[in-house]
Amino acid sequence: MNNLIEGFRERILNASQNHLPLQIEGGGSKRWYGQAAQGGVLDTRAYSGILAYEPTELVLTARCGTPLAEIEALLAENNQMLAFEPPKFSAMATIGGMLAAGLSGPRRPYVGAARDFILGATLMDGRGQVLEFGGQVMKNVAGYDVSRLLTGSMGTLGLVLNISVKVLPRPFAETTLVFALSEADAIQKMNEWAGQALPLSGSCWHVGRLMLRLSGAEAAVRAAKQRLGGEEMQDAASAWNDLREQTHDFFSQDEAHGLWRLSVPSTTAPLTLTGKSLIEWGGAQRWLFSDESPAAIRAAAQAAGGHATLFRGGDKSIGVFTPLSAPLAKIHQRLKVAFDPSGIFNPGRLYKDF
Repeated sequence: MNNLIEGFRERILNASQNHLPLQIEGGGSKRWYGQAAQGGVLDTRAYSGILAYEPTELVLTARCGTPLAEIEALLAENNQMLAFEPPKFSAMATIGGMLAAGLSGPRRPYVGAARDFILGATLMDGRGQVLEFGGQVMKNVAGYDVSRLLTGSMGTLGLVLNISVKVLPRPFAETTLVFALSEADAIQKMNEWAGQALPLSGSCWHVGRLMLRLSGAEAAVRAAKQRLGGEEMQDAASAWNDLREQTHDFFSQDEAHGLWRLSVPSTTAPLTLTGKSLIEWGGAQRWLFSDESPAAIRAAAQAAGGHATLFRGGDKSIGVFTPLSAPLAKIHQRLKVAFDPSGIFNPGRLYKDF
C-alpha cells in the first residue's frame, strides 16, 4: 500500500505543479451528484481494505477505496451497522465516496448525520502531505474537527486516505406502521410523535400514505405499536432500502426538470409548489419533481427557513447547491487555499468558482 500512497503523491504533486485538475473517484456511484466533475480521474479503488475493527469499541477504520458493501457485510456478521444508513446507489460505492458526499438515509433525524459518526480521517493535501485528523474515540477532539469538515466536501479539500467511523448495534426489534393521512396531517403527526418517548427510526409520506418505523427494545417497540395503531407493514426492510437507495417508485419519474431536495424545518406546512413530492425525516426533508423555476423552488425553501439542492438531473448551470453568502464563501475559499493551494482537487464540484 505504500507504493500506492507514493503513486498518489506523485500524481498530486505533478498536478499541483502544472495546475492540472484531478477528479477524485472511487466506485463512481455518485458521479452525477454535484456540479460536473473536471480533470483526470484519480482512482482510489486499489487503496482498499479494513485496517481495524473492534466490535466491542464500536469503531471501524478502513481505506478510502473499501466497498461500502464489504463494510456493511462485516458489521452485519457482528449484528452492527452504520446507523446513519448511507445510500450506496451502486454495489461499487466506497467509504471514501460516502464521506465525500456526506449523505444520510432514513434513520438520520433519529441517530444523527454522517458527519456525527466520523471519528477521524487521514488526508493527503495539495502539497502531498499526509495529515491526521481526529482519532478512534468520540472524545478525541482538539482544535478544529477537520474530519467532520471533510464530510460532504465532495473531495474538494484533498484525497482522504483512511476513515474511522463509529458504528452501532442493530436494534433488537423493528417494525413499520402504515397510516392513511393527508400531507398536512402527516406533517402534524410526525412532529407530534417526535416530541414523545417513542422509538422512532424512520418516517416517509407519499401520496396519502405515511410509513413510520419503530426500532429498539422489543418491549418498547411493542408498546409503541399498541399505542399508535396503524397497519403493520410486511417486508418493511425492503421498503426502507428502496427509499434509502432511491429505487422507490417515486424516484423513477422523469428527471427533465430535476429531482430537488428541500431541507426545511420539520413543522413547515405543505409547500405551495406544483409537482410530486415525498417527505422524509419527520417533515424536514422533502423531495420534489416540479416544472417550476429553480428560483421559485429556492425562494419557497428560503421562505420556510431552509434551502434547496438540485439533487439529480435538471440544468446544473443554475448551480446545484444553494449559493453561499459572501462571508461563508470567503471562509470556504480560505479553507480551499489552505488544503489545496493550486486548486486541483475536484474544482467546481461544489461551486463553480471553488
